[in-house]
Amino acid sequence: MRRQFLETFYRIAASGLVPRRLLAPVPELPPAPPRGDPSRPLAIEIVSHCWRYHSLLEYQLSSLVLHAVGEAKVTMTVFHSPEDRPTREVLDYFGGLEVEGVRWNPRPLPRERLFRRAIGRNLAAKESSADWVWFSDCDVIFHEGALDRAARVLRNRDDVLVFPREHFVTDLLEPGHDLLGGTDHDPRVVDIDPGQFHPELRDRAVGGFQIVRGDVARAVGYCDRIGFYQEPLDRWQKTFEDRTFRWLLGTEGTPVEIPGLYRIRHLAKGRKSAAELPDSGQRP
Repeated sequence: MRRQFLETFYRIAASGLVPRRLLAPVPELPPAPPRGDPSRPLAIEIVSHCWRYHSLLEYQLSSLVLHAVGEAKVTMTVFHSPEDRPTREVLDYFGGLEVEGVRWNPRPLPRERLFRRAIGRNLAAKESSADWVWFSDCDVIFHEGALDRAARVLRNRDDVLVFPREHFVTDLLEPGHDLLGGTDHDPRVVDIDPGQFHPELRDRAVGGFQIVRGDVARAVGYCDRIGFYQEPLDRWQKTFEDRTFRWLLGTEGTPVEIPGLYRIRHLAKGRKSAAELPDSGQRP
């Protein structure tokens, strides 16, 4: 009951009905950093969470293997639970692949801390050394040219928070659809057919499309000042923290053009508690 009340309360507060200063100290944002060396690849850290979505994570990590990044140095951070064996296997497989410009950074968490994405995002934000931190989801695919274009767009920007104006999505896929992958194969590099996706526009930084300037991420974390969003949970939750995060930053984000971004929409969710799962040694 308390959790439901606070979840609703912060959603209402973050809609603008409550001044930020009444609930949490307004974070002091750092001034824009000086312009960097244009010859240095931009450092981008992508932060994903994965719980029982290993077939989707396989597409995301494959996109970094298949589409070389030349203008950025990418750290691919994936928060996951050691209990989720199929996801561990995917991370182990890709961790064994040498990809120029990409550093694999698997981050295990107890499942109760994994289930509240703000916890992992806050850890990554405060520890990252990147120029920009991209809070993503494991159903987002960085296809041909996407990250190089992101590096060009983000370099020397003063914005606190930006987001891609457009990306491409599938229809809402039922379990068993070819794109969702089978459960009877070992981890592998896979690719999408862009023809199966259609454009979708965004008007604010939400979900897997929140790109934060690195110095801002280190200074304010991710909902770091609101204790409710840093509490472990016993079930995977739909996230509403992005609204509160924008509220704390005082911006909906600045739209930018980054072509080559895709997202697989899926009906089946991986939100069951561990007690409701089949033996974790088996693929769900």
